[in-house]
Amino acid sequence: MAEILVLYYSRHGHVRRMANEIARGILLMPGAAARLRTVPPLGAPADAVPESGPPYATKDDLRECDGLALGSPTRFGNMAAPLKAFLDTTSDLWASGSLIGKPAAVFTSTASLHGGQETTLLSMMLPLFHHGMVIVGLPYSESALADTTAGGTPYGASHHAGLRDERELTEHERELCVALGKRLAGIAGKLK
Repeated sequence: MAEILVLYYSRHGHVRRMANEIARGILLMPGAAARLRTVPPLGAPADAVPESGPPYATKDDLRECDGLALGSPTRFGNMAAPLKAFLDTTSDLWASGSLIGKPAAVFTSTASLHGGQETTLLSMMLPLFHHGMVIVGLPYSESALADTTAGGTPYGASHHAGLRDERELTEHERELCVALGKRLAGIAGKLK
């Protein structure tokens, strides 16, 4: 069984919905399981528990996973601070090589169509490279990647949420999230 950690931060729910679609893709792969986790907002007490949704991630979630899907809203072309703060606590995993050779994929949501989707995806890849993870993107064999008029990049799944968070995931964006989950789980199964 390949267990894929879907770890994300979501403020307005768009990244959470993407995480659920990625998890759906993971579950479509025989022998794959999805573990959904989030991170607390900055300033949350150490013993904080989310009011709803998945639990907050621990470093054990990273240590135990066979693959990682990492998601964040875009903040000025970068990942959101709560996700970065969590990743900044993982130097012991880096020192022990716990994540070396595990596949990872990234996903994001932006308010504006050209609001830094690709730079955010790239910023999330940087710590994963340092951890020795194998980055998985979306190939153009996914027809939704060429057909989308909203989110979607070869670097990972993305969503254009609108300046007032009014846009739901399009069919193409959902397809790409599911495809990313399937591809990540398939590669994790082969590497395991």
